[in-house]
Amino acid sequence: MTIRQYRMHISSVFFATLGLILLLSLTLPVSANENQPAVENSYAEVVGPSGLPLPRFVSLKPARVNLRIGPGRNYAVSWLFLKAGLPVEIIQEYDNWRRIRDADGTEGWVYQSLLSGKRTAITAPWSKTEEHIELYADPSESARIIAKLTPGVIGDILECTGNWCRMQIKKTRGWVKQNKIWGAYPNEVFD
Repeated sequence: MTIRQYRMHISSVFFATLGLILLLSLTLPVSANENQPAVENSYAEVVGPSGLPLPRFVSLKPARVNLRIGPGRNYAVSWLFLKAGLPVEIIQEYDNWRRIRDADGTEGWVYQSLLSGKRTAITAPWSKTEEHIELYADPSESARIIAKLTPGVIGDILECTGNWCRMQIKKTRGWVKQNKIWGAYPNEVFD
């Protein structure tokens, strides 16, 4: 074996090994903690670098928020949000930047100070019909209906029981079924 053949052999072994490592790294689950299995559920609580759970719902603070393709001001703006109070889900953290997802599935990075811990929700953003979402006086389908909401209405979440969320939409308060809103996880309880 000549030196040239030996170098080519070593080079091909190196690149084959590197390719195998890359392939294995893409197929293995990644978890934030060695003791926790990777979960593909959208509500797998993992603690992020901030000490807060990931994923989690928050809302946009100002009326204009740039969504960037990466965590930094030097990354291009891919989207512009024009609605304060819009619910978003934080799915990743990097330094002071948060990767968020909106109800339509649009993802990108925003600076943390543009987000608020205030919980808001949007009614049935997935609905393509004119179905109405009832706002009840109490957390029961037999309770009096206060209002009928169209899909896409945004309001503040005051509390959730796991099946129902008490919301305030403008000056009206009432209860809506938790599975009819985007902004609270299934079975999530908080007040």
